Amino acid sequence: MWLLLAFIAVPLIEIALFIQVGGAIGLLPTLIIVLLTAIAGSWLVRTQGLRELAKLQQSFSELQDPTEPLANGAMILFAGALLLTPGFFTDVVGLSLLVPQVRHATYLWMRSRVTVRGFSAGPGQPQNQRPDDSVIDAEFKDVTAEKRPTHDPSGWTRH
Repeated sequence: MWLLLAFIAVPLIEIALFIQVGGAIGLLPTLIIVLLTAIAGSWLVRTQGLRELAKLQQSFSELQDPTEPLANGAMILFAGALLLTPGFFTDVVGLSLLVPQVRHATYLWMRSRVTVRGFSAGPGQPQNQRPDDSVIDAEFKDVTAEKRPTHDPSGWTRH
């Protein structure tokens, strides 16, 4: 339901803003602003995306939790999509997602709503769980014989 409302509300907001801004400053300046935000946004997305990729690689090499760099990368990618979409509302939301403090606050908000049960960095025990001595990891083969009746069925049942 929320997604449907977003698909209806965002274009309406964009149309209203285009009419207001275009009426105040004119058509050509409005189009130049939209073009410049797309160019500047693309450059910012590229530089910040490369920085987050380096942080992600560092977290993997140091066997640390990569959740925050992954979330930041996803938010930067989403910001790039919003900045390439023509419009003022999407540009404001996209540019705000390129501010590290906004991304961090958004990450904390998302983290408070999601429960992570475990994180494993390769083979072995997940890092945030204590070993449980009652669990044995093994392979097995079922060798129990197939059950066969030892007597004829009674008259009460039919095949």
